[in-house]
Parts: sequence; structure tokens; C-alpha cells
Amino acid sequence: MVDRGLGDRFQLELKYVRGALPGGRLDWDNKPETYKQYPDALRLALPQPDTQDGPPLWQSIQHRRSVRRYQAAPLSMAELSQLIWAGQGITARHGQIQLRAAPSAGALYPVETYLAVHHVDGLGCGVYHYNVPLHALELLRSGDYRRSTAAAALDQQIAATAAVVFVWTGVFGRSKWKYKQRAYRYVYLDAGHIAQNVALAAVGMGLGSCQVAALYDDEANELVGVDGEDESVVYMTTVGRLAP
Repeated sequence: MVDRGLGDRFQLELKYVRGALPGGRLDWDNKPETYKQYPDALRLALPQPDTQDGPPLWQSIQHRRSVRRYQAAPLSMAELSQLIWAGQGITARHGQIQLRAAPSAGALYPVETYLAVHHVDGLGCGVYHYNVPLHALELLRSGDYRRSTAAAALDQQIAATAAVVFVWTGVFGRSKWKYKQRAYRYVYLDAGHIAQNVALAAVGMGLGSCQVAALYDDEANELVGVDGEDESVVYMTTVGRLAP
């Protein structure tokens, strides 16, 4: 008999089987909120993203690499805005639905974007949350969080030397409302779509990025102030200027 671990059981127990799909009606009266906002936080508007021209897509794909060495040089607010928009910015509106740059299962968008800002011109160091509908940052904690960000990222120093670290969380209830336990698969897929968009945008802007899935969960959750159960960190990406 095969001794299956937790990961094996996760994969097997969340299978869809023909003729045995979960049923039931959606409870529209208790649909979770699509957007998370911090109304009491200091809110900083981001520059509008540039949606015209830019480098060829195929060239960005060709040159995408995981970059682990960065210059000690800041990003601009315009660059940060462009990266954030590429990951989760609103790109179109159809009635009440606001479509985003990256796909999401059921258009439920369970992934939230936080940022550990280390070196961005015109923006103080600290931990921020991205307010999607306003395309703005909400300041959660000000100060130098390079050491704690690197510690949360399994002690990887790229999370300290980067200009900014994207920290993505899954708000699991948004997807579970429709997909029940299967939602956990979709949340991680959604985070991957977002991270790839940011990686390609970084290449197109002449920046470097590295995706980080190895993290100490509790420390990462503490960094952005989430409980690790209803909302938990699932992925990170470091971004900075390429070292010579």
C-alpha cells in the first residue's frame, strides 16, 4: 500500500469525477466582497499605467529569467505602478464586472497584492496593500522591513536587496463560495498567472524579477498582517534594477 502524504491527498481528494461534480446553488446573498480595502490607511494614488506601445511580447518572453542580483538603485513610482497594473490592474469593464490583467477562475479574483517597499522614489519604505478599484496603495506599516521580508522568504537575501517585493495572498472564501474545496487549486493557479504578468512586465521595462514560493508561512503572514487561515500568503516576487 502506498503511503500518501498530505500533498498526494490534496491532489487526489480535489479531483473532479464525471457524474459526481459538487452541486448546489450559489448563495448570492452571501457572496464575499471582490475587493479588500483598508479605509483607515493612508492612501496614495499611483500614476496611470502606460497601455500603449511597449516592447514586443515575444521579446519579453524570450528574455525572461529569474534575476537574483540587483543594483542598489530605486524604482520610480511610474515603474511601480506599471508593474502592479500588469499583475492585477483593471483592463476593461463589462457592466458590473471589472476585468483584470490576469485571468481568474470564475472571475472571482481571490488574490490580494501587498508590497514590501524598500527603495522607490517618492514612496516611503514600508508594507502596502494595493487598492484595485482606485489603483492606489494603502500604507499598512511604515519602516524598514528588508530584514523581516528576507526572513519570511526563507532567508533569501534577494528579498532584502530588491527595490520592492510583491507579496500575494489568497482570500480563500472568495473562491470557495463557488468552487468549495476545489478552490484551493484555483487560488494558487491565479497567483501564478499574476506573477508571470509581473515577470514579463519587468523584462519589458528593463528590470529583473525572481519568483519566490519558498517562504515561512507564519512569518510572511505576519509581515502583511493576515491570519494565515481565511487569508494567507501564497507567493512572492522580488523586483529590482539589473546589476551590471
